[in-house]
Amino acid sequence: MRRNALETLGYLNLLEHADRPAAGLPFGTLKRVAIARALASKPRLLLLDEPAGGLSHEEVGELSTLIQRIRKEFDLTILLVEHHMQLVMSLCENVTVLDFGRKIAAGSPAEVQSNPAVIEAYLGAADAA
Repeated sequence: MRRNALETLGYLNLLEHADRPAAGLPFGTLKRVAIARALASKPRLLLLDEPAGGLSHEEVGELSTLIQRIRKEFDLTILLVEHHMQLVMSLCENVTVLDFGRKIAAGSPAEVQSNPAVIEAYLGAADAA
């Protein structure tokens, strides 16, 4: 188990933190630690719940690259729950949009972005003047 854990930490460039408690690590590093924990169990499905929350623009870009690499190299299905639309649209093949828990759209990123219900829910309806 330790060897698997160290390999996973190495894959995520976290080996320098292997013998340190996670508490006190920078926030972006903690996000990668959480992903490492999940990957160590060798899942077939990886659920990422708002992984971009609290990250800087640069860190979101790094996260996007990491998720793409993980998906390809681990041959994983990834379920991403996220409010960061640029990340969602750059990563996802299929998008489902909820508005107050109700599904309002599903499809490719392009289909969802142009869906009138999505535009109204997230950008507001245009005023009828």
